[in-house]
Amino acid sequence: MIDHVGFSVSDYARAKAFYEKALAPLGYVLVMEVTAQQTGQPAAGFGSGGKPDFWIGGEGKLEKPVHIAIAAKDRATVDAFYRVAIAAGGTDNGPPGLRVHYHPNYYGAFVLDPDGHNIEAVCHAPA
Repeated sequence: MIDHVGFSVSDYARAKAFYEKALAPLGYVLVMEVTAQQTGQPAAGFGSGGKPDFWIGGEGKLEKPVHIAIAAKDRATVDAFYRVAIAAGGTDNGPPGLRVHYHPNYYGAFVLDPDGHNIEAVCHAPA
């Protein structure tokens, strides 16, 4: 049910180098990186089988709450998550839509919960 998790680090380059080594025995490798221009902060996605499901990012922003992504069965479910979460008191952190800088079918929505945690619903299937 959980698609991926991510958290901030105080020194991105140092953390990336650490995780490249520390996760290797588990079969996790650096699958992709995104730039600050694409997402607001640099991030490295680690995983196995070509899917990044463990993310680190940021630089010196340890006060930033966690990011949790939950897999959705289709895009309509992502849309419904967003509507209900906003109605329940969440704050918009990215409306439903494609995030093609991850891949062509990445359809997600982001909502901050009352504590500021970034909760995402994501569907990877084509429309």
